[in-house]
Amino acid sequence: MSSLNFSVPFQQVLDRITPHLPPYLLKIEPDCGRVRFEFRPFTGLEPEPAKPQSYYDDPQLTHVDESQDVDEYRIRMIARNVLGDLYEQAAREWGRAAYVAELRRVVKDAPDRWRAYEREAKALEAAYAYLRTPQAATEWLAAISRLVDAQDATRTAAAAFDARAIDIADVHYKHLYADLSQDQALARAGYPEAKDWCVGDGFGGYFRDGLAEKVDGRIKEQEAHLTRVGRLSGLPT
Repeated sequence: MSSLNFSVPFQQVLDRITPHLPPYLLKIEPDCGRVRFEFRPFTGLEPEPAKPQSYYDDPQLTHVDESQDVDEYRIRMIARNVLGDLYEQAAREWGRAAYVAELRRVVKDAPDRWRAYEREAKALEAAYAYLRTPQAATEWLAAISRLVDAQDATRTAAAAFDARAIDIADVHYKHLYADLSQDQALARAGYPEAKDWCVGDGFGGYFRDGLAEKVDGRIKEQEAHLTRVGRLSGLPT
């Protein structure tokens, strides 16, 4: 919404800017001293909205000194401001749509990979918790072996999810300044459950704080604990 700072009839402003209005504009109207815009919904696949070359070439919009012609100065300044605000708002709306569209393209089977990870992570915690039971003492080495298997399976599932998360993180970075949070963008893309995902940070192939890194930390904690238990108890680990 753009503000009309001077007492200039809206129709005069509209006449000046009409040749430069975009085809996706559905409505432009004055509203309590301001100008309101309504656009056709963007898919995010269109070119980013930008003022056309005709705007820059229009002699009816070029700067004129206020001292030379105060009325012309005012109408041209307001017309330029209205067009600038129009394309700025359009670019924001397009940016949100582009963010969502890119997420839809890269998420692919990330939900399935996340669920696979959750299953393995649950099995891992169960295998680790079993070591604290009296029954584990009767089959200690076998229980440790099952824990190692669960660790490997969880790490593999985490790495598989990271293979998708790298691209998701890259899209998040590209749209860092969009008017949507990461969770909002993923929800609009059709993945509200993604609020629970561990996506990590990345751009252009650089990636950190992913799920596999998190699992590695958990495995180190488990192994450090088992090593200490073995040292204090004399049990093999």
